[in-house]
Amino acid sequence: MNAPRDSIPETGAETYLFASSNGSHITWLTDALGRLGSVVVLAPDTKSIDERIALLGPVAIFIDFSPDQMAGANQLHQRLKRDWPALPVLAMGTSAEPTAMLAALRAGVDDFVDVAAAPSEAVTTLKTLLERRSSLQGGTRGNTLALLGARAGLGVTTLATSLALMLNAQLAHAPARPPSRATRHGVALLDLGLPARDGLLYLDTQSGFSFVDGVRNLRRLDQTLLHTALAHHTSGVAVLPLPASLSQVREISHADSVALIKRLSDFFDFQIADLGGFSTVDFIAQTLREAQQTWVVCDQSIGAIVSTANLLKELRARGVETEQLSLVVNKFDSHVGLSAKDIAERLELPLLHVLPARSAPLLAAASRGEMLVRTARSDPYSQAVTGLARSLHQQYMSASGQPPAKDQRWVALMSQITGLWKSSNES
Repeated sequence: MNAPRDSIPETGAETYLFASSNGSHITWLTDALGRLGSVVVLAPDTKSIDERIALLGPVAIFIDFSPDQMAGANQLHQRLKRDWPALPVLAMGTSAEPTAMLAALRAGVDDFVDVAAAPSEAVTTLKTLLERRSSLQGGTRGNTLALLGARAGLGVTTLATSLALMLNAQLAHAPARPPSRATRHGVALLDLGLPARDGLLYLDTQSGFSFVDGVRNLRRLDQTLLHTALAHHTSGVAVLPLPASLSQVREISHADSVALIKRLSDFFDFQIADLGGFSTVDFIAQTLREAQQTWVVCDQSIGAIVSTANLLKELRARGVETEQLSLVVNKFDSHVGLSAKDIAERLELPLLHVLPARSAPLLAAASRGEMLVRTARSDPYSQAVTGLARSLHQQYMSASGQPPAKDQRWVALMSQITGLWKSSNES
């Protein structure tokens, strides 16, 4: 929903992390990137790196590969490759020290910044790297869609579960997948709305593994754990709900919660985060910054409109650019003297879609333990949700999945280092 991270800002508003204890290197990089943003310094062996990344949302991280810091640099880079694979990592050192450049090459960093060069070279290197990675955007991670509802009862969970089912079905019948998406598949429903665990209830699914468990096992997440621990609907949709005891939510931080959402996008094509009725605005704000799209769900009732307006006001106060959110008017009844366009204008949101009021058919399906979108495909509600799912799927599949051309500067640098390495071995 916000501007892509893989871009160079025109103002100095972005954050860059630098793992180093070398004062002169810190000063050099801070001066070099002063026009682009701020440099936050970390100890090379920092233990709070995950929390800092989740809270600060850095554009990139620099690691000092000077000889006296090489051991910590290698260890830190391995952690970043494992836990934050989408974060650009640049090594820093001097070309006069081949060991530093070799260590960076062997570690597999994205690029190398020579401290002996002009500071403008750091900006050029960073810009080239981010532009190169930007061409992969849409293929590096799955998409996260956040559904907001300012209060319970607006139908957010029904929409989230229905959309997850339809989107998963469309992905299952999609043509061959691009290579960049081969490691991800399917849809995950983050059942985080209130009342708690209604998504599980609607899908007639049981789960002993909760969102809090996911946060606690963040560093252990892999395909095997997700396959065995997460609940799966018969359709194949994975479901991660809040814990049965909501008091456990207070035991985890917002930063770790958002880190889990980001991490899960490495394994699923789509995540649908049901935040209907969720009252912790700080968590919502952080989640929206990671979501590619956010839909605000509201109905025609005055209470819903007022509550939604208040929620948007609180999000704006926390720096969320609400004009980039989209409005879905739910339970729409044309006989009510308030049009969807009027609601959009009052909330100052672009109108994305209108879902018809179909409470009776939805309730009848739920009473049988079924989902209307699966049992009555021709129902107006089912048709509307299918259209939304189709639009999301088309956006996803149209994103480029082709790897970018190799950057010639980096190829030349690797050739130079390899030549130095061979010369040293031959001598």
